[in-house]
Amino acid sequence: MASEDITKLAESLAKTKVGGGQLSFKGQSLKLNTAEDAEEVIKQIEEFDGLEALRLEGNTVGVEAAKVIAKALEKKSELKRCHWSDMFTGRLRSEIPPALNSLGDALITAGAQLVELDLSDNAFGPDGVRGFEALLKSPACYTLQELKLNNCGMGIGGGKILAAALKECHRKSSAQGKPLALKIFVAGRNRLENDGATALAEAFGIIGTLEEVHMPQNGINHPGITALAQAFAINPLLRVINLNDNTFTEKGAVAMAETLKALRQIEVINFGDCLVRSKGAVAIADAVKEGLHKLKELNLSFCEIKRDAALTVAEAIEDKAELEKLDLNGNCLGEEGCEQLQEILEGFNMATVLGSLSDDEGEEEDDEEEEDEDEEEEEEEEEQQQQLKEREQGEQESLTPKKIIDSQDSTPVPSPPVDVATFLAFPSPEKLLRLGPKCSTLIAQQADTSDVEKVVTTLLRISSVFKDEAPVKTAVHETTDALMRKAFTSATFNSDAFITSLLIHMGLLKSEEKIKTVPSLYGILMTLNYMVQQDYFPKSLAPVLSAFVTKPNRALDSCSFARHMLLQTLHQL
Repeated sequence: MASEDITKLAESLAKTKVGGGQLSFKGQSLKLNTAEDAEEVIKQIEEFDGLEALRLEGNTVGVEAAKVIAKALEKKSELKRCHWSDMFTGRLRSEIPPALNSLGDALITAGAQLVELDLSDNAFGPDGVRGFEALLKSPACYTLQELKLNNCGMGIGGGKILAAALKECHRKSSAQGKPLALKIFVAGRNRLENDGATALAEAFGIIGTLEEVHMPQNGINHPGITALAQAFAINPLLRVINLNDNTFTEKGAVAMAETLKALRQIEVINFGDCLVRSKGAVAIADAVKEGLHKLKELNLSFCEIKRDAALTVAEAIEDKAELEKLDLNGNCLGEEGCEQLQEILEGFNMATVLGSLSDDEGEEEDDEEEEDEDEEEEEEEEEQQQQLKEREQGEQESLTPKKIIDSQDSTPVPSPPVDVATFLAFPSPEKLLRLGPKCSTLIAQQADTSDVEKVVTTLLRISSVFKDEAPVKTAVHETTDALMRKAFTSATFNSDAFITSLLIHMGLLKSEEKIKTVPSLYGILMTLNYMVQQDYFPKSLAPVLSAFVTKPNRALDSCSFARHMLLQTLHQL
């Protein structure tokens, strides 16, 4: 190293901050390529007794320098906080995983018990996650409370690796009687998309201790948002949810609103630029109105919310004494709507909480609804119920007279009457609801519980229409209750034969006979998750069900969240 470089390094190290167990090299722009480059840093680390926090952000660390720094850390068992964001500036992506591996291995060797790990602003991509995967699975992270991975370019692949590592950490730490209790998770700007978000949702559901989740700008659409919402519902301590700049649409917003109703500690909701639209905003307003008394900030800006829905949101915050900020900027209120919004808040003596409305888009025409409906239909095609819809279309063609098909008359054709036989032949959520409030009784009455195969078939038809929407979900649950209570309480019903047949039809157990398996396991898994918790379900069947759902199976891969939910419920029985 040249003498002038040594002088520069010495000057930088003179700015090193020491105190409270923390050694900081933050923002010193150190270029640590070789072992020689890192000598002074290593010396500082080695001479620091009781090192609890190490700040390396704002520098650049190469593979060789990382190895020697790691060697110094192997004796720092008291290290709890690693502030290692933005420490690979200018490095090749291939350099980052081995550098992280070295540092992680050192923490494991030292027997450190981390509380905070911050690797934000390191563009390491999916491969970079492999670099600290072993660390996350190790005892060094059993005590982890804060994990920050903002702007790392993890992508879907990295999100899945991260989720698997977190689940493994929780499993191992639980086995030692001290389960991972992560409180803060930050992973904005990582291109996680639906699959990455869904994988992480599984981990969140297992962990259950989250207080803050920040996942803005990840390209997550309603399937991923719904998975996160379901996971958040199992984290009752959540205070902050930041999903800014993802795409909820009505479905994701409604799912998230249902979760908010179950959470009591929420202080900050940031759904800005999430396209919740008017119906989604009304659903969120209902959740706010019902509870959330600790709410301090609500951000629904730039969400294509129209005037009436925005006013509904304003009315919902009337009794929120701790609210400090309401952001509805960039929506479609119009000048009159903005004035009405301000008047409502003034009536509550809460005018000061309203943020700027300077970017309001103006009141839009109603024909915008048609665009909303088109987008909703496109989203429907992403659902796992697609094959059921195709059957539904076939049924409509068979029930519609040919002369009407051939006619150019646009007069709507009345929906054909629905009975139990029609529903079971071509199941759909709409038909189940059209059977009326007595649908559960009607189906149970016609079920032959002396025939196990018929009971299994009926249950699969009912569960195939499951949706995470209150009316449909309730109808599926009530109908399942009526059918299975009748079956399990019958003296002639063979429970063992039932579970065997069900597993065969689900494709989880082989049969000598050719049995057509169900196209999607999502509905039956979600229905079983409910059913196994009821008093009529024989608890002796739980271990059998758990064993087969745990086994690797392609049929379960596309329903990972539903699978996790069921396994978690079975484990708690």
